[in-house]
Amino acid sequence: MKCLLRLVSCFGLVAMTFACVASAADEPPPRLQNTFFLFCHDTHDSKNRDYTQQAEMISELGFDGVGHLLLQGIPERLATLDEKGLKLVWLHSYVDIGPDSVTYDPGLRDAVALLRGREVLLSLTIRGGKRSDPSYDDRVVPVLREIADLAATTGQRVVLYPHVGDWVERIGDAVRVARKVDRPNLGAMFNLCHWLRVEYSDRLEETLEQAMPHLFAVSIHGADPPPGDWDRLIQPLGSGSFDVAGMLRTLHRLGYRGPIGLFCWGIGGDAQVHLMQSMTAWQRLAAEAVAEPPR
Repeated sequence: MKCLLRLVSCFGLVAMTFACVASAADEPPPRLQNTFFLFCHDTHDSKNRDYTQQAEMISELGFDGVGHLLLQGIPERLATLDEKGLKLVWLHSYVDIGPDSVTYDPGLRDAVALLRGREVLLSLTIRGGKRSDPSYDDRVVPVLREIADLAATTGQRVVLYPHVGDWVERIGDAVRVARKVDRPNLGAMFNLCHWLRVEYSDRLEETLEQAMPHLFAVSIHGADPPPGDWDRLIQPLGSGSFDVAGMLRTLHRLGYRGPIGLFCWGIGGDAQVHLMQSMTAWQRLAAEAVAEPPR
């Protein structure tokens, strides 16, 4: 009887082992869990899809959500995203430095009201003024505090968007200003194409590490390192020789868990074609970023 019990126990242990192995085999490999959204995908789409068609395409391709340019059409965008279970992740507008005042679109107040109950990043390009000139800080900071406080009333966060040729041109500018604004819901966005155009160096890891305390969003895409025009600096993910995988590994190692946006400005043709390529590349890169390095 004891032998029989031992035999049954042994068979049970083997069965459990096979079950565990099968279960592990069924589990998908670990990968980045950051929200993955796309933006500026509709600026050059030759198919000219409306919001409903865009939401259907984005959902089928597997993106978590989308970014929206400017403050028009927000209710329609939200309705079409809600129907597909997608998120509005990023909403972009402008702050303008004039000779006598610093202003922003008055429609921002209405836009923020529409976003109550959602987590949306309000992205700001700051135009005017001399590029990267800290002498404007004292004029701009109070206005950004006003916007941050407005956003906080509905639970939104604000990101400063570095853009070539504008006052906040570099990620370091965005971080400097965010520190001075000193609001917990205002931070910086790292934009790969603008970094490539203005700051490209072998110090990307150091740049990201310095930005981390204020880093709320990151944009990626395929690219070739400079020199080159925008068509080489902005490509579908998976194209170009720039090491996007290495950048994602660095972000993961540094503890960045915020949203990652696929930047599509200037990529022509049918968006569905290049977005499918980018999503395929993302699935691979998101797994590579968390994989153990070879020994």
